Amino acid sequence: MTPRDQYPSDLSDDRWALIDPVLTAWQARRRQGALGFGRPPEHDLRRLMDAILYVDRTGIPWRYLPHDFPPHQTVYGYFAKWQRDGVFTQLTGLLRRLVREAEGRNGEPSACVLGLQPR
Repeated sequence: MTPRDQYPSDLSDDRWALIDPVLTAWQARRRQGALGFGRPPEHDLRRLMDAILYVDRTGIPWRYLPHDFPPHQTVYGYFAKWQRDGVFTQLTGLLRRLVREAEGRNGEPSACVLGLQPR
């Protein structure tokens, strides 16, 4: 990975350490289903996530990603795969558990609220 200036939306080392195992496990599952030939991934998962966060924070179209990120088609491709495969849902659950545990609460919620509209 070539060094580059940091963007405010980039993950800190501590935040990356939280989500790296989830993305690495996803990548390992994808490789298991592969036929064993073809090019290995050429882009770093952290840089891909930083690019996705950049788009999310700035609201720019994918094609306007700065050139120091991987190509916008690649970044969007990973975003779509992660969304389809439930990676973002998994990360949300992980972060929710960590926040609840940091507050001294059970990691899993014990109640839910349903919104109903009268007919």
